[in-house]
Amino acid sequence: MNDSDEFVSEPIEPRPGRFDAAAMARGEPGLPADFTWRGRPYTVGRLLATWKTSGLDAGDLYLRRHWYRIQTTTGEQMVLYCERHPRNRGKPKARWWLYTIRR
Repeated sequence: MNDSDEFVSEPIEPRPGRFDAAAMARGEPGLPADFTWRGRPYTVGRLLATWKTSGLDAGDLYLRRHWYRIQTTTGEQMVLYCERHPRNRGKPKARWWLYTIRR
């Protein structure tokens, strides 16, 4: 995160059926091509970077999050992440989060 990134950490709503099928075939989350945040639709124009983070649980190392730096078709740069195990299992849509935005 740099000084021009605004910290958000809010869930996004991916558009159903618009995910990266190739990533899903590899057992990874498919980056949504379109999503809604705060009632506004966004479309991924370009994937700029991707990485993964892990964490310890009961002494074992687990993959926690898949991270994506994207640029939307309207020019915003965003960092999105997908939680491998959602915080609230009753809300599966809350797997995808907007971490930061650069307008």
